[in-house]
Amino acid sequence: MSNGNTSLFQQTFANLSLISQNLGFHNLASFMVSIIAVILFAAFIATGIIFLWQKSKERKEQIKKVVEEVQKDFLFSALDKTKNGFIKKLTTIFSKSEPIDAATLEELESILFTADIGVKTANSLLDSIKHHAQKQSMTGLELKELLKQDMKAILLKPSKKLINLENKPHVIMFIGVNGAGKTTSIGKMGKKFADIGKKVIFGAGDTFRAAAVEQLSIWAQRVNATIVKENEGHDSAAVLFSAINKAKEENADVVLCDTAGRLHTKVGLMDELKKVTRVIAKAAIDAPHEVYLVIDATMGQNAIVQAREFALCAPITGVILTKLDGTAKGGVALGIVDELNVPISYIGVGEKAEDLKEFDANKFVEELFA
Repeated sequence: MSNGNTSLFQQTFANLSLISQNLGFHNLASFMVSIIAVILFAAFIATGIIFLWQKSKERKEQIKKVVEEVQKDFLFSALDKTKNGFIKKLTTIFSKSEPIDAATLEELESILFTADIGVKTANSLLDSIKHHAQKQSMTGLELKELLKQDMKAILLKPSKKLINLENKPHVIMFIGVNGAGKTTSIGKMGKKFADIGKKVIFGAGDTFRAAAVEQLSIWAQRVNATIVKENEGHDSAAVLFSAINKAKEENADVVLCDTAGRLHTKVGLMDELKKVTRVIAKAAIDAPHEVYLVIDATMGQNAIVQAREFALCAPITGVILTKLDGTAKGGVALGIVDELNVPISYIGVGEKAEDLKEFDANKFVEELFA
């Protein structure tokens, strides 16, 4: 057995020597040293890859935390006035350790009905609270958690429609009254698309205001977008029809359509908005693919009235709530969603291009009660 092992060892040694000679090595020792060096180098490379992967993972986690902190910071600032409004009034109720009684419910009702969340939403929240209060005793802290849960349920009920850019052009229509921030929102959203390499076209459909066309032209220069416009007083629907055709010719990804500030009390103007919607539908298959209603948060409950009227004129898919940082009426977000059953898609929290933020219902409510 010993002779067999010795013979096998000698044969292996001879084979390795032959291989080393064929590869140009002077002797077996230098070949073995090279083999060991290759193995060590491979181990070094593998260790380096694992190290870099771990560092990349750690970096992503760090970036995620930073983004979350930034998200929290801008929401903290944006909701500051709202938190000092009706939420601050609720804190005295939340601090009660004894069970909620009839007097507390009456106080709560008074606060909610003056919170700009709308009558329908206030009633809905109160019904839920009374239902739970009847079933079991509830402290102020438990009431707070129930309110948070119910508010999230309202804001999360309508699902957000995902933007699909595979079928070009993707047509997005913006509606709302003058001064709500439509044109600015279009500019900011145009930058979002441009930043990810998409070709953007602006349709200057607000032909009733020369200032709106000028403002959109400035945004087009900033984000390197093409703008289709006409003189003041030109047919708005025709301008947007041309913008969509332009997008087809240039293989553009997105068309952002501005419209005139429709006063919801003006029947003629609202009828024209219906016409614009019909014309856009003829210009591209299934267009408009998105209809964003731009609402000024400072309007409070009047914004809910506007939203109700606009919903009769166009198939609204989402709401952009602007000027949230400048009002104590941020609770109107609840009323709008509850009334229209459409989601808040974006919120405006400042003048800079990056101040148009995607709306996160969970973070919104958590920060509201923080």
